Amino acid sequence: MATFISVPFKKSTEVDLVKPLSKFVTATYPVGEEQAEYIRAVEELNKLRKSALGRPLDKHESSLDILLRYYDQLCVVEPKFPFPELCLTFTWKDAFDKGSLFGGSVKLALACLGYEKTCVLFNIGALASQIASEQNLDSDEGLKAAAKNYQVASGAFAHIKDTVLSMLSREPTMDISPETASTLSQIMLAQAQEVFCIKATSDKMKDAIIAKLANQAADFYGDAFKQCQYKENLPKYFYFQEVLPVLAAKHCMMQATAELHQAALANQKKRFGEEIARLQHATELVKTVASRYDEYVNVKDLSERVNRALTAAKKDNDFIYHDRVPELKDLEHIGKATLVKATAIQNPLSQKFSDLFEKMVPMAVQQSVSMSNQRKAETVNRLVGSLREATNLCNGVLASLNLPAALEDLSGDSVPQSILEKSRAVMSQGGLQSVEMLIKELPELLTRNREILDESLKMLNDEEATDNELRAKFNQRWNRTPSGDLYKPLRTEGANFSSVLDKAVAADQVVRERFNTHCEMIALLCRPENELNAAIPSANPTKTLQGSEVVSVLRAQLTQLDEVKQEREALEEEVKAVTFDLSSSFLTALAQDGAINEEALSTSALQTHYGNHTERVQKSLRAQEELLAKIQTSHQEFSALKQSTNEANAREEVLKKLAAAHDNYTEISSNLKEGTKFYNDLTEILLKFQNKCSDIVFARKTERDELLKELQQSIAREPSAPSFNVPAYQSTPSSTNPASAPTPTPAPAPRTIFPQTTPAKAAPPARPPPPSVTPQAASSNAPPSSAPAAAGSNPPPVAPAASQAQGPPYPTYQGYPGYYQMPVGYNPYMYGGQYGVPYAMPYQTPPAPGSYPAAPPNQQPYPYPQQAGQQQPYYPQQ
Repeated sequence: MATFISVPFKKSTEVDLVKPLSKFVTATYPVGEEQAEYIRAVEELNKLRKSALGRPLDKHESSLDILLRYYDQLCVVEPKFPFPELCLTFTWKDAFDKGSLFGGSVKLALACLGYEKTCVLFNIGALASQIASEQNLDSDEGLKAAAKNYQVASGAFAHIKDTVLSMLSREPTMDISPETASTLSQIMLAQAQEVFCIKATSDKMKDAIIAKLANQAADFYGDAFKQCQYKENLPKYFYFQEVLPVLAAKHCMMQATAELHQAALANQKKRFGEEIARLQHATELVKTVASRYDEYVNVKDLSERVNRALTAAKKDNDFIYHDRVPELKDLEHIGKATLVKATAIQNPLSQKFSDLFEKMVPMAVQQSVSMSNQRKAETVNRLVGSLREATNLCNGVLASLNLPAALEDLSGDSVPQSILEKSRAVMSQGGLQSVEMLIKELPELLTRNREILDESLKMLNDEEATDNELRAKFNQRWNRTPSGDLYKPLRTEGANFSSVLDKAVAADQVVRERFNTHCEMIALLCRPENELNAAIPSANPTKTLQGSEVVSVLRAQLTQLDEVKQEREALEEEVKAVTFDLSSSFLTALAQDGAINEEALSTSALQTHYGNHTERVQKSLRAQEELLAKIQTSHQEFSALKQSTNEANAREEVLKKLAAAHDNYTEISSNLKEGTKFYNDLTEILLKFQNKCSDIVFARKTERDELLKELQQSIAREPSAPSFNVPAYQSTPSSTNPASAPTPTPAPAPRTIFPQTTPAKAAPPARPPPPSVTPQAASSNAPPSSAPAAAGSNPPPVAPAASQAQGPPYPTYQGYPGYYQMPVGYNPYMYGGQYGVPYAMPYQTPPAPGSYPAAPPNQQPYPYPQQAGQQQPYYPQQ
């Protein structure tokens, strides 16, 4: 392994960013240059991801810049797209856990952009560590590049440690957990400090400075070693089992370097005894490295320097100075100097970064603009509704007074001009047939919207039911977010749509009832003039009122009322035409305060743009109210002058109904057109809602399949039995004289440790008789079987726990720890005495560690005749 430690990459599966992001762009922005520009930006983002994660990266700064630019782009694009709603699933493999032969590697799939950012940042730290490890430390440029990249790597891992839990909705894989990220950050920081120590040595700086730098590096390595060793989950990874001895060796080497330079400083201060004590300590540290970690680091140069310095110091002290050599505990502590720190993660990380979506506003601004537009629409609807309500009230009052038809019908035998105009207006709008057609279409539109909404909710229900079944089946292992919690916003939205449809049904019923009430008179207005005149009853002429002052006053008041209505129509158009954009104000507020107070900003803008219109609406309403009061007074005087007969009353009643039918026809037709438009617009909204439900259900199904696969792999990786008992005669050597047996040499730590118990066994299984001897002879001559191994015999050596290892956890393999050569004298199936074979023979010396079991020594020939090609079995056979 290289002297400097680098981190391996996380690997990701391919993700198509184009389809979901383009769908959001086309649904949010109108067709045009802006939409096309955003779609091109989405394609560029997808290409950037493939460049950063879809191919092997060279250990070069240019490759690191690609990762940095992709990370920067993720940071700026995160607030501009609703990623939780898009349900983009990112799958990453654990960088350290390589899995098993049957289970495959460990991986995690999450529909979370924060997870993608964390994994990309991990790869930034990994690539920075690899680039630093490849530098030539004999040159100043290489030293500077190495120190810079190690600090960048440390900063990346430190940022992951601080943010990963808040970004993810579930437990992360071990490689990006806070514990692992903290350990990696500390390792990178220690290596950066070591590079500065190398730089100070090459620049021949003062020994005091170098000693402090080296002592700080030793502390960093010591902290990293403790974090890596004593945390529960890290030592089980092969990567950290290889890293542990390097950290221990580096800790000793940096400490030895600090002692070496501090000894030189003591020499300069004429403290020759202290010099020797420090050099002796350095020698011990170097010997420890050489004896335990020689295969991981090269300590030869440092060892030679320390030995030369110690030899010279002892020689001078023995012959010249005769200074007392103090104890190590009496020496002053070496100072520390830190020249490194983790590089803070501040966007943008890349100097070449340019935002692909620079013109797109963040989602917070988009949502604020949407809410502002909703407030604006409510204000417009309120003002326009007030104007239209006033107009309907005016028309209703005039219709109840039979005005202006009563003034035009002074002859009593012809159709009033106002009624003829109303008839022509109704027929120009399609008459009764157009209204009936619109009423017939409404149920079809309603049914279509109901079906879309029901299908969307059914998808959610089915997926949630499946999720609940799997959760009940796997219990704690099914550790993804429950579908019921995830679908709450969608269900709320669906409930709102259902409520809207219910209200629309009620409104449709009101319109239908109103149409049924006035249907007969609307049909009458659609007839030709002669048929309409025939349907209206005749009455006695009232020509004497044509020159009356009351009639003149009433006509003047009606004219003023018409002017008010015309002004109101113009005011309604002005209210609808008001436009303003608060995007820049929201962006400024977001940049300055980090949040947007949409309500305050929108209220202020609405007051500015609609304050004058509100005052004009109120003025128009007051003017109409005053005029209607005057018209009602004048109409009472007019009615008193008219001759009241049954024919006149019947005629007036019909004219009132015709006027009311016209007004209701206009309102019903407008309501039905608005209803048709409402249902068509709602269909588009519900289709988007259905697509959203479909996307999230598809993503959940993909996540479900991934999780099921992981569970299957984890089940395959689990051992069939967590522990098992090994018979004593197979695991423990035994002798007839246990006290005389030599103590076996402890074996090195095995790679996998199974806790074992060695219970005593009553008797070994019976051996079948040899083929050449009859069963009767064997049973008559055989003495009782020899006793089994004593229960108190030496148990197999147990490897220390990983958390207690002080040396390299994987030294060179020296043989199976539980196996020693079986003593030849022990064979419970041999029969002593009868065949001249002694019951016990001298215990053979166990094989040296690292050797294979030796062949059995020469023994007396086995007395039974053997078959051709059959050999004496060395192990007991069952």
